[in-house]
Parts: sequence; C-alpha cells; structure tokens
Amino acid sequence: ATFLFLYVTILTVMGYSGATSKCATVGIQGIAWSFGGMIFALVYCTAGISGGHINPAVTFGLFLARKLSLTRAVFYIIMQCLGAICGAGVVKGFQQGLYMGNGGGANVVAPGYTKGSGLGAEIIGTFVLVYTVFSATDAKRNARDSHVPILAPLPIGFAVFLVH
Repeated sequence: ATFLFLYVTILTVMGYSGATSKCATVGIQGIAWSFGGMIFALVYCTAGISGGHINPAVTFGLFLARKLSLTRAVFYIIMQCLGAICGAGVVKGFQQGLYMGNGGGANVVAPGYTKGSGLGAEIIGTFVLVYTVFSATDAKRNARDSHVPILAPLPIGFAVFLVH
C-alpha cells in the first residue's frame, strides 16, 4: 500500500511541479485529493490484511497506545519504508527526467516560511492524522455505531486531504 501511495502521489506532485502552465494540471487541491483519495482507497483495501497501516507515524502511535505489539510495529515500519523506497524508485525509473528535474517530488518550505514553521505544520498534520485514526477505529465507538468500522477509511482519507 505504501508503494502504491508513493508512486501515485509523487507522480501527481511532479506533474504539477513540472507543468509549464499550472492551469493545465490538477493544481494544489488536486494534489491534496490525490493524497487523501489514495489513503482512503488503500486503507479500505488493506484494513483486513494489515489494519490499513501505510504511515509509520500511525503505526508508531498505535504501538505507543499498546494497540500493536513491538514485533508487528517494527515489521510494519520496515515494510512501509521499503514500500516507500520502492515506490519512489519505480517513479525515478519510469520518469527519470521528470524526477530529477523536480527534485523527486520532495516537499520544500514555501518562500516566506521558516523550516521551523514547516516542521510545526508537519507535526500538527501528523497529529490530526493519528488522532483521526484513533477516533475512526475506536473499539468503544463500534459498540454503539455499527457503521463506523466500514466507514473508517473515509475520515482518515479526508483528514489526509485536509492537512495537505
């Protein structure tokens, strides 16, 4: 899932960054939809296999909350990192010119902002994501709202869309 997530989202960001006319691309909001939509689809598809773990921050948060064993958390994080490396590697292999010309789709802090403010935004965005995962997958909520487990990927994907 992390492989597919990185593959699609890096290509989306690079397509936006490399375009001569921003009006001919998906735009900033399209990038956010790409990230949120991929998370929604991938969490939905992998929830029965791995619990929908795609982001190491979420896995680490669930480990700290004792909802995941150390062995499983370490395994998931290693696999997520390998999936991310492979996803970026495949993009670089298929689109080497675009990849090298756009810095591999890496994030940069916009002019007028400091690296500290960028870090702060990442911390807050990660908190929103982890908090949403905890809320959407709360076992106590399942007892009174039977539809929540089925819809859990929706608020998680929407949270990713909003923080982007």
